[in-house]
Amino acid sequence: MPILVTGAAGFIGYHVAKRLLERGEEVVGLDNVNDYYDPSLKEARLRMLRDFPGFRFERIDVSDGPAMSALFAAVRPERVIHLAAQAGVRYSLINPHAYTQSNVTGFLNILEGCRAVSSSHLVYASSSSVYGANERQPFSEHHNVDHPVSLYAATKKANELMAHTYAHLYAIPCTGLRFFTVYGPWGRPDMALFKFTRGILAGERIPVFNEGRMIRDFTYIDDVVEGVVRVLDHPPVSDPSFDSKDPDPARSSAPYRVFNIGNNRPVVLLDCIHLLEDALGQRAEMEMLPMQPGDVTSTMADVSELEKRVGFRPSTSLKDGIEAFVKWYRGYYRV
Repeated sequence: MPILVTGAAGFIGYHVAKRLLERGEEVVGLDNVNDYYDPSLKEARLRMLRDFPGFRFERIDVSDGPAMSALFAAVRPERVIHLAAQAGVRYSLINPHAYTQSNVTGFLNILEGCRAVSSSHLVYASSSSVYGANERQPFSEHHNVDHPVSLYAATKKANELMAHTYAHLYAIPCTGLRFFTVYGPWGRPDMALFKFTRGILAGERIPVFNEGRMIRDFTYIDDVVEGVVRVLDHPPVSDPSFDSKDPDPARSSAPYRVFNIGNNRPVVLLDCIHLLEDALGQRAEMEMLPMQPGDVTSTMADVSELEKRVGFRPSTSLKDGIEAFVKWYRGYYRV
């Protein structure tokens, strides 16, 4: 039975689809290939996926209800990995309607599709952003996530609530994955590491928010993909330990779970920039700026639940990951 991967032309979606194809799965990839960032990078990812005979691509927007219903009816995917979304915390301050359309309406269409064909497992992208104003670290799935500080984070929290509802009402196994600052080859141009690399090589001053004092749990793409695929193979079941009189956010009487996928080794942003300078062999000119609205000062993932469930925790060092990214960047852009 095919696996539906939404956002297949995106950064994480491309890598996940490729891993599944490499292990012999049949994959139907879906993406609207929008211009949030350079569509040519998305098209390049798709060209590589099309080299696999088990890959089929559908150019559809997840917020298009009739098109999504028709796709689910035609494909009848046994499992779904939903990675399509309007990304970016800062862009949510500029174009909020794009987030409700893609991340809320689009996710509802995914849930309805899974219900219609009785999919055996829905794995979907949440985000470390859901932890919002919580400053207790490392962030744990057992923590409350009721205080988002950006609309992007609010839509991801909404996804978790919607998934739990469908897991409860229709017994659809749903697993949400809270990704922590994913980076690596074929990354998104709107992410900091990508923008820093482009700016340093161009000899431009790079904007460094919160004067570089931000702390991030940078997670290499291969570790993220490994976590996604392992979780896909372990659909959740009802947790007999769930106590409805003292509910734990990480547990449920429904077939529902959420997991952090982070490196569990946070790094100060300035230290990340220094590692990037070393990999590029070039110094950065930095413009120190204040904190941006919607950002948080620090992220760190507790990955003990992921390790207990699937026997995996991310391990790629930031130094090794940055070197791999720079090698890809120089090769792809010929710089």
